[in-house]
Amino acid sequence: MKALVIGGTGGMGQGVARDLIKQEQITNVTLGDINIDPGRVQDKLKASPKVALKKIDVNDHPGMVSAIKEVDVVINTAGPFYKTAVAVARAAVEAKVNYIDICDDYEAVPVLFSEAAIDQAAKEAGITVLTGMGSDPGTNNVLVKWYANQLDRVDEIHLFWVVSIAELAGAAWDHSLHMVTGKIPQYLDGKLEYVDGGTGEEIATFLEPLGTCQVRYVGHPQPITIPRYIEGVKKVVIKGALIPGWVDALIQEQNDTGFLSTEVLEVKGTRVVPYDLTLKLWETIPKGRDNGPNSSGLKVIVKGERNGKRVTYTADMAGRMAPGTGLPASIAALMMAAGDVTVKGVVAPEGCIDPEKFLAALILRGARIHQTETISSLLKV
Repeated sequence: MKALVIGGTGGMGQGVARDLIKQEQITNVTLGDINIDPGRVQDKLKASPKVALKKIDVNDHPGMVSAIKEVDVVINTAGPFYKTAVAVARAAVEAKVNYIDICDDYEAVPVLFSEAAIDQAAKEAGITVLTGMGSDPGTNNVLVKWYANQLDRVDEIHLFWVVSIAELAGAAWDHSLHMVTGKIPQYLDGKLEYVDGGTGEEIATFLEPLGTCQVRYVGHPQPITIPRYIEGVKKVVIKGALIPGWVDALIQEQNDTGFLSTEVLEVKGTRVVPYDLTLKLWETIPKGRDNGPNSSGLKVIVKGERNGKRVTYTADMAGRMAPGTGLPASIAALMMAAGDVTVKGVVAPEGCIDPEKFLAALILRGARIHQTETISSLLKV
């Protein structure tokens, strides 16, 4: 089996590749990127005879199609995904090759599901376009499905995450600013609504070393995808935080004061986009400041009913972001190759990934999931 990882020399792409090269059925992993400087590639990947570098520009559609035709699966880790997901998926469909991404930007998802050149064409080609197969979205979507399968009815789903800026680099900064700007989707009272990004403050407690954090509404795909597959759910919200706390506080101030505006301004005869300038400055501001622990975390809360009793499931995970994001995509690629993913066309993880098989593979790779189940009922006299 041959795999092409788009964005392959970035942190997330290498996280995918490190797991793939360990698998006997994987014969070749091509790291496709606009930047193929070998100095960016980790020693374990450099030393593997399975790994190759290939220059790929996501804006070069014919070049992508040609490269994708040479492999069995393409895994897109090149963010920000509101700029890349649709383009790479379209190329994969034209090449008639299974596609996986770790897309965490909500804007791409409606396009992927609705565009006939992607969804319908993928079905006709007999291939799968699996979007959002990272950590969040990805692992937490599968956990939601796992718990939903154990309930008679699902009412509410709360997804929380926290990321330390010690783990942020490159396009992750763009996503981190973008996801709190403007109106973003949340599924409230049985319908999709758009709320102000960065609002809805709430306290959530994560596993150590992350602790208690203030989370806010962020723009991720789950409020769009989960109601497609979890029938009857009334609420799907996602909130996140960057730590240390000074980071989110500063981003909120930047959002409120126009530094994250995408409206073009003229400054001393030069046209400037405040968002682009702020994004560039975030590459230097954290230096010399507290960057937090080298860890990120997830919390999944699923509330519903079973046998007439109220049931709440909670799952918590903590660990490094790159393997936490890369492993799910690698596992999904292997499940595709094994015939465990049968849905054709565009689909999210909760719509095609067998939770039991996926979670078993994730735990085998060292993941630890802390779970609780709370059951409550009214005593009738």
